[in-house]
Amino acid sequence: MKIIYANSFFKRFKGLMGKKDFDDCMVFCNLKDSSIHTFFMRFTIDIYFIDENRIIYDKKTLAPWKFYKPEKQASFILETKHGKLDLKIGDYINLT
Repeated sequence: MKIIYANSFFKRFKGLMGKKDFDDCMVFCNLKDSSIHTFFMRFTIDIYFIDENRIIYDKKTLAPWKFYKPEKQASFILETKHGKLDLKIGDYINLT
């Protein structure tokens, strides 16, 4: 599985919108806001909110056309197709 880094404004803006399918992971970096939406998406995704120590502190599954904002600002957000990874809150994740 490949990790795709959304580390620019355009990559973060585009994200997974419009894709018919996605078998990799997308990691959002350089975040100013941790809110996530699945507008214009065609499949359900799992979203992992990761703190500065690379610990998953929140996880959400969103169907298309939904919105979610965690209570705490994330340092990284990882998105995958629903059910692709077996990660849980409290897990450490190496993003390199």
